[in-house]
Amino acid sequence: MMIARWQRTLFLSILLAMAAWLVWQWPHSPWRAVLGALVPLCLYLVVMAVEFVLMHITNCTDAAPRARLSQVVGAWWAEVWVALLVFCWRQPFRHQSVPDWLPAQPTGKRGVVLVHGFMCNRGLWLPWLAPLQARGHAYVAVNLEPVMGSIDEYADIIEDAVRKVTAATGQAPVLLCHSMGGLAARAWLRAHQADGRVHRVLTLGTPHGGTWLGRFSRAVNGRQMSLAGDWVVALQREEPAGRAALFTCWYSNCDNIVFPATTAALAGAEHRLVEGVAHVQMAFDPGVMAACLQEVGRG
Repeated sequence: MMIARWQRTLFLSILLAMAAWLVWQWPHSPWRAVLGALVPLCLYLVVMAVEFVLMHITNCTDAAPRARLSQVVGAWWAEVWVALLVFCWRQPFRHQSVPDWLPAQPTGKRGVVLVHGFMCNRGLWLPWLAPLQARGHAYVAVNLEPVMGSIDEYADIIEDAVRKVTAATGQAPVLLCHSMGGLAARAWLRAHQADGRVHRVLTLGTPHGGTWLGRFSRAVNGRQMSLAGDWVVALQREEPAGRAALFTCWYSNCDNIVFPATTAALAGAEHRLVEGVAHVQMAFDPGVMAACLQEVGRG
């Protein structure tokens, strides 16, 4: 998978550079060797902090409850570790460690299609897979490629996954989507007029109205997620009345990628505000996971 190769190469290159600096500088100055080796980590912490500062400033005029400073700091610290785990371990090295589960005999339970977001792959969902299987829910976790292509190109990938899960269960599946994955699900609904073939669409931190950060992206799908951009506006305009009722949208006042906060809400959908939770963190928040698993199991 392309994104796994990119992230693996980047992570190993950074580790190699840090090790080389340590070996080179240690005989001259151990302190300089250690401080220099920590530069990549410090840059990561600063970039992450800038995201949260921009989020907190932008959210001051948003309808969502304003996060307390303690919530922002806590979300920043949690996101630092969660993002490292996802982007430096699960996605580059473990994305194929747990296969999709399509039991030969239906379990009587509804299945799930898991749709990741921007610059991610199916490795994002690893903590979800065992709980889903333990509850008897067949699942397919897709890989959206091309990585930086148009969101519209992902519709057929989701269509294939929906067909597989439906065939294995005899029931319309639930789509569980993180970030851009929710927009990909809406693109699939538009392309295949598939409203009757999905039971529910659960979105976690999806920029339904775009995001302020989208203006800085050079990727096609990144630009499509610009705040109130042409693509998200056209998507909303072309959706039939009532489609949004299929959706339950989780959003947060500490989402460092999708802000202002209420851009992760979709008019006509059911909304769930999660306070003090960052963007990637939302996919693993215990309360969010429990609520989604309960939603999947409702029948």
